[in-house]
Amino acid sequence: MPDKYDDFRVSLMGWYKPSDRPMPWKEIDNPYFIWLSEIILQQTRVEQGKDYYLKFVEKYPTVFDLAKAPEDELMKMWEGLGYYSRARNLHAAAKHIAFELDGKFPETYEGILSLKGVGPYTAAAIGSFAFGLPYAVLDGNVYRVLSRYYGIETPTDSTEGKKEIAGIAESVLDKERPGKFNQAIMDFGATVCKPKGALCETACTMRQKCLAFKEKRVYEFPVRKKKLKKTLRFFHFFILEDNGSVFIRKRTEKDIWQNLYDFPSLETEKETDFTALEKSDAFKELVGGDYNIKTHSQSYKQELTHRTVIARFHELEVSSNFAGNDNWTKVERKEIRNFAFPKIIDRYLNDKSLYLKLF
Repeated sequence: MPDKYDDFRVSLMGWYKPSDRPMPWKEIDNPYFIWLSEIILQQTRVEQGKDYYLKFVEKYPTVFDLAKAPEDELMKMWEGLGYYSRARNLHAAAKHIAFELDGKFPETYEGILSLKGVGPYTAAAIGSFAFGLPYAVLDGNVYRVLSRYYGIETPTDSTEGKKEIAGIAESVLDKERPGKFNQAIMDFGATVCKPKGALCETACTMRQKCLAFKEKRVYEFPVRKKKLKKTLRFFHFFILEDNGSVFIRKRTEKDIWQNLYDFPSLETEKETDFTALEKSDAFKELVGGDYNIKTHSQSYKQELTHRTVIARFHELEVSSNFAGNDNWTKVERKEIRNFAFPKIIDRYLNDKSLYLKLF
């Protein structure tokens, strides 16, 4: 007699049709492409990640191509995806595979997990999709589907909740077809058992045994206990212009936007207008006293996982003998697009309503 895990497994696999949600990384066994897709899709919506995946596969068709790519080129390719540590880890892992493993992708779960930037979920996904390894994936879709179906009251953002869901995921996994099963449960969560607008009545083949559905509590799952507290950070960026050229710098410190470029900047504890900023010692040290004000921008906002960034941009014309900082690079305005900037700066550069014209 089928148990509660068999029922779920059989129903899910009966529902799954790969052709219903075609993606370029599905139904393939190339571990390099699968790894590339999984890293791109971390913290990224599938719709957005698809275009980046296709761009990367075309630009870097082998792990050797990726390993040999200049860092600035790779960061520019990644621009707009956010969470740039993923790109740095991707590059480091590619070099390890290419130059230390002779281009051979690890074929064991432990080997895959040892790659920089690869955690248990990503290792399970790559292992099951590329090599048929019997490991269950645990992404947001899986947490939602299993917590609803089995009515898991333990908060999924707790150690106990994660352990409980992981145990269930291993129990329901189709060990004979782990890759197909993992893809099925993720697709089911993305298209049917959605966070909002779940298609319980019209498309769910498992609703009769789903506890959340039977108890009319679908949107109460998954249960969470933690509320993320975000810190506010305020930045002032200065576009210091000298005869058609501007100064940029690479953010090398271990902070947000590491290895991306920005303009010389000051960070303040609260929103500060330019007049007050101009009187500060930090401003005088950064810009000096010989400049003309051209324009100031509106405030821009970017939401990151743990912080909210508020930024303003100030265009100042400096004298020809302004040397700037040793860490700054002077570039012509038309060259700016060759460098990877954080999203908030990209938004500013693309804003056609500003008086500042960089191109």
